[in-house]
Amino acid sequence: MWNINNMMKRDELLQLDDAALSAHCKLEFYKDSGPGGQKRNKSSSAVRVTLTGSDLTASDCTERSQTRNRANALHKLRIQLALTCQETPAVPPENMTCSMNNTSYPLFLAHLLDVFYEKELDHRAAAETLGISATAFVKKLFRDPAVWQKINQELAAQGMFPLRAPK
Repeated sequence: MWNINNMMKRDELLQLDDAALSAHCKLEFYKDSGPGGQKRNKSSSAVRVTLTGSDLTASDCTERSQTRNRANALHKLRIQLALTCQETPAVPPENMTCSMNNTSYPLFLAHLLDVFYEKELDHRAAAETLGISATAFVKKLFRDPAVWQKINQELAAQGMFPLRAPK
């Protein structure tokens, strides 16, 4: 199980709403390039969040609003948490359909990756455990560019062939 300073498990952190997760983070607001024109030079709307007790950091400056940038940065942090922290034994997701826009997507992704790593990066074995086809499993990984890149980097580091993009 992955804990931050023995306080919370990964799944508990992924299920927190933005306000509760923010309480476990260091928030920094700063000026950065991006949309907003002249307002960009006058306000600190860019946000960087760092999860306390870890080196996980995410930032966002895509919006003019500091509030929206904070929500985007917290979402990116959740994805980082799902990508970097695996728990064993793997618990397959209850529902195999989850939109990337769904608030529970990071938890879904974490459970998907737990199974993949438990099956030693064998996508066919992971798909069988999840009760889906190998192609459907690869498509779930492929739809998120950060996940796809991380998985293929991990496969390369293990001396394995990268997954091919689905057609």
